[in-house]
Amino acid sequence: MTDPTPRRRGGRRRAELEPPPAGSAAQDREPDAEEVARTIALRQLTAAPRSRAQLEVAMARRDVPEDVAGRVLDRFTEVGLVDDGAYAEMLVRTRHAERGLARRALAEELRRKGIAPDVAAGALEQVDDADEEAAALALVRKKARSTRGLDAQVRRRRMAALLGRKGFPAGVAMRAVETVLAEEE
Repeated sequence: MTDPTPRRRGGRRRAELEPPPAGSAAQDREPDAEEVARTIALRQLTAAPRSRAQLEVAMARRDVPEDVAGRVLDRFTEVGLVDDGAYAEMLVRTRHAERGLARRALAEELRRKGIAPDVAAGALEQVDDADEEAAALALVRKKARSTRGLDAQVRRRRMAALLGRKGFPAGVAMRAVETVLAEEE
């Protein structure tokens, strides 16, 4: 005997596809957009500090409405979980100390992370000319050890290129290279 109920592809009845009238599946609703936004922000912040712009991008990827993301981020800023100024200062401090980046490279990284220009300028004040000169000398001294035995011009070029990649101005780079090469003689 055949069942008169119309069947869909795969043999399921249309009535079976609808949520049941009772039980946990009947109560399962779409999560609240604000709850989703909070969860995304908290997970991102648990992994590592983030700027407000980075959190906005993460929420946009998950289709959180802009107004909801704005409300959640405003609240997180209010309670101190999101602080672009502190984030920028921490990023400048660590990137300069650990990687030897110059102010120009640091400014570019802050821009990529969505930090406002005025906030970035305040954070970059931590690194002065003397700090940049010292970082350039340290990087060139390290590079000099690994290039011993090479032609002097090749060494100069490699040391200057290293400092260029780290964002140092040409004048600072050449002074550091000449200082280190003079120390070796």
